[in-house]
Amino acid sequence: EAIDEVLASHRFILGPKVQAFEKAISAYCNVSHAVGVSSGTDAWLAILMALGIGPGDAVITTPYTFFATAGCIARVGARPLFADIDLETYNIRPSAIQEYVEKNCQADSGGAWRTNRGEKIRAIVPVHLFGLCCDMGALYEISKHFQLDLIEDAAQAIGAEFPFGESAAKAGTMGEVGFFSFYPSKNLGAAGDAGMIVCRDEALAKKLRAFREHGMEPRYFHHVIGGNFRLDEIQAAILSVKLPFLEKWAADRRAAADFYRAEFVRAELTARIVLPAEPYRDRGLMNHHVYHQYVIRAPMRDALREHLGKREIETAVYYPLGLHEQECFAYLGYNKGDFPETERAARETLALPIYPEISREAQRYVVRAIADFYS
Repeated sequence: EAIDEVLASHRFILGPKVQAFEKAISAYCNVSHAVGVSSGTDAWLAILMALGIGPGDAVITTPYTFFATAGCIARVGARPLFADIDLETYNIRPSAIQEYVEKNCQADSGGAWRTNRGEKIRAIVPVHLFGLCCDMGALYEISKHFQLDLIEDAAQAIGAEFPFGESAAKAGTMGEVGFFSFYPSKNLGAAGDAGMIVCRDEALAKKLRAFREHGMEPRYFHHVIGGNFRLDEIQAAILSVKLPFLEKWAADRRAAADFYRAEFVRAELTARIVLPAEPYRDRGLMNHHVYHQYVIRAPMRDALREHLGKREIETAVYYPLGLHEQECFAYLGYNKGDFPETERAARETLALPIYPEISREAQRYVVRAIADFYS
């Protein structure tokens, strides 16, 4: 019905469905502004462009993430700087950021921190990986100490919460700006590509709206060079229908995660494999984890994955290689061994099936298969 309404309207790009979805997301996230765009990658690219980050700048992020996090930084001519992860959460470790800046950078006369190559560090970009928020309290303090923007890659974590200050805050809303992906496999997935940017700054939101349409404001007048990052009406219509179900789906994912944990304990496998960390579970948060993925660490990961595949259990590896070891980033000068926690995660992590509708029998089958492998 929602799609039929779009087809009947002949409004296919940035029409009323997009506007309605933007309002719904801003209300859901409790922010002033939401800007619909064509993908999570384009959301990040538009943010970089709107903030004027480019040649001569550097941005700190994690090497254990989807390629686009660092790829977009490089694409605008800035330099990705990596800080290692916490092996328990797979998220960027705040102390690693502080150590890097203090050991490798200096403050200039204006208070900006610069690398030994002279690049100005502009921002920290934590990635809320697999549906779990980073330690945003510590990251917020570090960003303020070094006068850096805090930009949240919440592509995998819409709805996830963190005990920020005296209340819970949703992923994407604790820094200057945040962004989401609605790729079909995400917890809130479109029928194609789609993304969203959220912020509280009206001036930034206005710039982002211009940048998503080739820097055009008003129509056919261009003060900056933007891109074609527009969200289409059909995707917005589909996402608007699905959004009211997001909280239930997150609860169903958590229930499935709880069941996995109980079954792994029952099978006495917790000495063999490492289950997902839940550092905020006892902080009174409903969405302390939204389990975009259920990721374990396992010895002999590749052999285990092959064993599960033979039993028709689909698994995935996120991610088999840290970004510092990717060929396209060789120019950054990193070497194998520079980020040992990232490299261990890349060797040992395995994502097991999890989705709102997964049956308990299917989960028992997965656990039994893993138990058989290690028996």
